[in-house]
Amino acid sequence: MGRVSEKGSNSRQTLLDKTVLIAGGTGGLGCATSILLARDGAGVVAGYRSDRDRAEQFRKKALEESGCKIDLVQGDIQDPDVRRHYVESALVRNGRLYGLVCFTGNPARVPFDQATDDNLLTSLRDNYVAPILLAREAARAMRESGESGAIVLISSMQASAPFESSVNYAGAKAALNYAARIMAKQWGGRQGIRVNVVAPGVNRSGMALQSISSGKYDFFVEEGIIPRFGEAADVARVVRLLMEPDNYMTGQIITVDGGLTLRRDRR
Repeated sequence: MGRVSEKGSNSRQTLLDKTVLIAGGTGGLGCATSILLARDGAGVVAGYRSDRDRAEQFRKKALEESGCKIDLVQGDIQDPDVRRHYVESALVRNGRLYGLVCFTGNPARVPFDQATDDNLLTSLRDNYVAPILLAREAARAMRESGESGAIVLISSMQASAPFESSVNYAGAKAALNYAARIMAKQWGGRQGIRVNVVAPGVNRSGMALQSISSGKYDFFVEEGIIPRFGEAADVARVVRLLMEPDNYMTGQIITVDGGLTLRRDRR
């Protein structure tokens, strides 16, 4: 579980009594974000696809180590009924949904030269279609309750810069980036819903952990292209900023990669 320092927590608890739904909130990058938002007073509902044991262990550890009480909701958000269930489970807390963070996705590691139609369609469903439809479901609930709110979708640095053989993954994430900007425009203004994207780089948590463990990215640290590999807390802090009720940002894609996409041509 990624740790977030209590010193980084907002002592004003501006998220107090605000319900935040975090799809993929029990594993990888989602753990640190769930705990950080809960520490700052949010009522966190963390979604997970199928690993109930891991989800329960996360909830127990969050309570024991941080005093954070986190609710769980299960299911694959590719299913429309599951997406509705996620939102309805969040609404049970106090009848209002303030925020959504969507960490779910598929690393789609099949090289593009070998990718089949099914590989590409699976990536598109997991990395684009399901997250934006969950965002639509959440936005509908926010509008119906008259709640201003914040939606944060999780993309990837690979959607911000060209990485070889990443078409089947980066293409879907790039579509997610663009859709988020459209949603920010459509649901902003008087509707009061901000939509932003966080695009992590190489992190010691989540989908990139396997690649780090294999040594694939060692060069970037050894040559000083990035100062270190990212941590879950790096992403969690940016999500926390975007969840702040008086945040003035919408329609933005924030790449959290230590500068890798800026300097990767030095290889």
